[in-house]
Amino acid sequence: MAITDKIYVKNHRQLSSQLDTHIPKGAFKGATLDVLFTGGGLEKLDEATRDRVLDFAEDFLDCDCDNNPYCGCPERKFVRYLLELRAQGLGPDAIVDVMSDDYMLYAYPGDVLSFLDSGVRTLEAVEELAAVEGDDEAREQARRVKRNLSG
Repeated sequence: MAITDKIYVKNHRQLSSQLDTHIPKGAFKGATLDVLFTGGGLEKLDEATRDRVLDFAEDFLDCDCDNNPYCGCPERKFVRYLLELRAQGLGPDAIVDVMSDDYMLYAYPGDVLSFLDSGVRTLEAVEELAAVEGDDEAREQARRVKRNLSG
């Protein structure tokens, strides 16, 4: 299961109530993306909530794909965001705190840790495959990224 399947809208019941429509708890579910992408009813939200929702839409839903927001770009951008937070030295708990502050999203720290651990394991495999292929440049790049991700 992808990490974006484990990212949830904080206070989603309150948000649904303010928007007068049901939105799923999952931030990257189709109905949630529809509401955020179309902006329908956002004027009903309090200013702080609206600002965070608009920041999320601007940061993750802005692309030129024909299938936007169902093109995979929002999920890829969000994964990049998580990796950037990790590159800043933040651990899983701090990453969850920042995403909550930035976008009113939350995840379980254990899910974030599993995502990061999986990334490290994937990079170890890339490093080994590059060694087998004799691609020293790719091996060193995988090693460097793994080191940054591991902390």
